[in-house]
Amino acid sequence: MPILTVRLTEEEERLLARRSRRAGMKKASFVRKLICEQPFETAADVLADAARRMGDARLRVRRAEPRNA
Repeated sequence: MPILTVRLTEEEERLLARRSRRAGMKKASFVRKLICEQPFETAADVLADAARRMGDARLRVRRAEPRNA
């Protein structure tokens, strides 16, 4: 499963905490909900979204290492 790492400023962190508390969720769950709100119907939609985020130094995506069971 890919892992998305987002670097937030202190103000962004406070805003995220406040919004997640209002929603009655943990911050990670709230972020997942926000990410899933925008459905992708075609590969072109995915590419357009990626192009908007390209170069944002706060985002990093990597593949998670498989866990040995």
